[in-house]
Amino acid sequence: MVHWFLVLGAIIAVVLLVIFRLAMRTLTMRWERVFAFIAMAVVPAMWLLGVLVYADGSMHKTTFCAQCHEMQPYYESLHVDDDESLPATHYRNARVDRETACYECHTRDGISGVVEAKLKGLHDVKVHYFMEAPEELELHGEYDTGICLKCHEEAASFQGGMMHEAFMDEILAREMSCLDCHDVGHVLDE
Repeated sequence: MVHWFLVLGAIIAVVLLVIFRLAMRTLTMRWERVFAFIAMAVVPAMWLLGVLVYADGSMHKTTFCAQCHEMQPYYESLHVDDDESLPATHYRNARVDRETACYECHTRDGISGVVEAKLKGLHDVKVHYFMEAPEELELHGEYDTGICLKCHEEAASFQGGMMHEAFMDEILAREMSCLDCHDVGHVLDE
């Protein structure tokens, strides 16, 4: 979905840059050149920054992920009534923000996690638009238990749970993955 202000901003930026290029040949006074630079370079740069901030916010939304046909089954799997499916139980029971569920559960904390998520997203865009998406999608590497621990590390059910007690040191040291025991991710209809 392209918003009118993105298209209008792009058109204005291109027109301003063309005018700037033509005007630089005729402008002689220093203040005219400074004003032209601000009008033709700074304004489009600010618009671009605004677009990037808007796009970044949009990419965090679960509905953004569901737009691609290859991701549709994963989005639908969030709504299944299956207690074995971790994504579905988290989503249905509001254990994760429904607006940003995909991003929250597939992005590590910190700036490195955000950068890594963006790079993986660029790879996925490349596959979606320029290659053939595989029949069955796979994670980019192993699932990072640290993502689960963002919410669960301080949870009373995790800390005091008899099931986790025997493995607590390995889990916290990230030597053992949550998916070693909770191995059912998205349940897809075949």
